[in-house]
Amino acid sequence: MIENLFPNVKWDKMWEATIQTLYMTGISVLATFIIGIFLGLLLFLTSRGNMWENTVINGFVSAIVNIFRSIPFIILIVLLIPFTKFLVGTMIGPNAALPALIIGAAPFYARMVEIGLREIDKGVIEAAKAMGAKSSTIIMKVLLPESMPALISGITVTTIALVGYTAMAGAIGAGGLGNLAYLDGFQRSREDVTFVATVLILIIVFIIQFIGDVITKIIDKR
Repeated sequence: MIENLFPNVKWDKMWEATIQTLYMTGISVLATFIIGIFLGLLLFLTSRGNMWENTVINGFVSAIVNIFRSIPFIILIVLLIPFTKFLVGTMIGPNAALPALIIGAAPFYARMVEIGLREIDKGVIEAAKAMGAKSSTIIMKVLLPESMPALISGITVTTIALVGYTAMAGAIGAGGLGNLAYLDGFQRSREDVTFVATVLILIIVFIIQFIGDVITKIIDKR
């Protein structure tokens, strides 16, 4: 019956494309989480009134974050073609999409990390300083744990954005559901292929949002 509803859908190809989308999303989310937290902490700690106050470093990092956060993703892919070819050796396939995905998402998440850190009660930080806690201790024991609900909520939003980015990357040959929907669906006028690929992307997004909401509720003790 499914074959009658979706006569042009090749389920083995659809499954392979789904795995490719999950692979691109998973790897880029992991890298984005690490880089984004590092950049977000740097932005927060070097800002006025904080432990590592440094106008020059803060201004430089802020400018880099703003530049890459503002470039539309499809243009970023094109701009990074030479870098991607140097790094990966090709512009085709899931691995070729990773540099653009990470560079496009990490600055976005860094700003969300910075916002989450700014919401921490200043009194908690001052109390840790008064007890003689080192900078590393304050970061690991105060800043990150206190902001964790915001960090998880932020990475959930970023992950969903990355799923959309993989679809755009797929349109220029990176593989995944976006690639299948565009090349095998849209260009060949196979509406059922496009529809199924879209539904699978929506399912992935709903699952990510559900998991993110559950984790946020578990760790949010407010």
